[in-house]
Amino acid sequence: MFPKTSLTGLIVGVFLLYVLHTCWVMFGIVYTKPCEKPESDGCISPYLAAKPRLQLSVYTALRPNADGGHSLIHREEEFDVNTRFERLVNVSLPKKTRKNGTLYAMVFLHQAGVSPWQDPHQVHLVTQLTTYTLPKPPEISLITRQDEPQKPDQQKQSSDSELDRPVSHWRSRLTVNVVSENFLFDREALPGDVHRYMRVYQSGKKMIYLPLLFVDELSNRVKDLMEINSSTTELPLSISYDSIALGKLRFWIHMQDAVYSLQQFGFTEKDADEIKGIFVDTNLYFLALTFFVAAFHLLFDFLAFKNDISFWKHKKSMVGMSSKAVLWRCFSTIVIFLYLLDEQTSLLVLLPAGIGSLIEVWKVKKAFKIHVIWRGLTPTFLFGKMDESEKRTEEYDTLAMKYLSYLLYPLCIGGAVYALVFVKYKSWYSWIINSLVNGVYAFGFLFMLPQLFVNYKLKSVAHLPWKAFMYKAFNTFIDDVFAFIITMPTSHRLACFRDDVVFLVYLYQRWLYPVDKTRVNEYGVSYDEKPKGKSHKD
Repeated sequence: MFPKTSLTGLIVGVFLLYVLHTCWVMFGIVYTKPCEKPESDGCISPYLAAKPRLQLSVYTALRPNADGGHSLIHREEEFDVNTRFERLVNVSLPKKTRKNGTLYAMVFLHQAGVSPWQDPHQVHLVTQLTTYTLPKPPEISLITRQDEPQKPDQQKQSSDSELDRPVSHWRSRLTVNVVSENFLFDREALPGDVHRYMRVYQSGKKMIYLPLLFVDELSNRVKDLMEINSSTTELPLSISYDSIALGKLRFWIHMQDAVYSLQQFGFTEKDADEIKGIFVDTNLYFLALTFFVAAFHLLFDFLAFKNDISFWKHKKSMVGMSSKAVLWRCFSTIVIFLYLLDEQTSLLVLLPAGIGSLIEVWKVKKAFKIHVIWRGLTPTFLFGKMDESEKRTEEYDTLAMKYLSYLLYPLCIGGAVYALVFVKYKSWYSWIINSLVNGVYAFGFLFMLPQLFVNYKLKSVAHLPWKAFMYKAFNTFIDDVFAFIITMPTSHRLACFRDDVVFLVYLYQRWLYPVDKTRVNEYGVSYDEKPKGKSHKD
């Protein structure tokens, strides 16, 4: 009664529904219904419509409620809501802050000539100027044991216990925004995200809302943090202001809440910082494109995973497949995962790398026909035998690796020795992992060449998992976009572009060698084989 639906079609359908739902949610965030009857009592009018003279004042305090005193660090006398500015001020640090304490900033928008503490129509927000995070571990030359030169604002850490203790760091940027448009809100359709930033008062029969003041927490990046120590008495603070549209304000509020929620679910500040960078350092139109690209990346990732698992699950013969290339992919993915872990890379990059490593280990088990037999707690590994066709493929594979070894090994060893002499590392483990991963990133694509060599010798590509392969090819080109957005090691970024060349060569071989139906496909079956089954009479 119902047409047969494949799993892939179902997944694509769910994906399209997800994209449409996301578009609807985003439209609901950036669009706010205005009040249709401006003269009615159901409207909330803007305070800025009367064009009052305003001042912007910034104070520092040890407590968010200013108990214990406060200090004025900047006052913008001729404040214009539509005029952008940036001021650099030096902030004196109290003794408690220098001793691993906290310091708050209190931002006031109030009437000109009136103290913000006495202005009934003032609006203010409180934000932290300090945050607690682990100090960066020092790097040394493993040969000469010379320390990396310390910056004047950094305190030298001498023990591992001190490196494991979070210390107070200075946020060097304070970004302030005010909604400049004179928007009439409908009391019956007031957005909840705006409501918490809104202060209103009664003026006759009308409700007036004070300026919508916003402090941009997304602009505070980990790379801008400065470590505070007992000898630091003064630090610079960049105070920047710009007007903001209502739609962008609502979007920014939701993004800040999302980043905060991730930290509550266990994401570290560094992971949250990577997401902040996507929003802060990217144009909004390019950001919207990134959302759609990320959605397609997720879809292709899932489909590639599904087809790759299906291919190797039914794989019975390694004819035409380079077993050494499979083994190398397993080794390289594990090395890359350990390197990303050592570099404290974002979970956005680390988790897919870890899952990929487990899949590659399973592929090695299938490729070498390894069977694990447990005798108590002791495992025994049994290797399957190869037939004549597989042995011929293995000969081509070994020949290709022989030629590659003449070039690969000297380059890798030379690179490791050079790094040991001229580059500083945190430990010997860090040097080993960096040397291995540099070899993987710089020359790892050479280990994809044995498969190309086997394809050339067999004059066929029918043995390759082309469905999974094409999904991975699409994702590789999508990774090129993310290489400019997500923070990652430079070598990992360059590796994304290196894979593009290899995929193009595979595509060329696909065109060069037409499909030969007498050869086995990815499930070890030939198209010309007669189906096995019992004969029957008509």
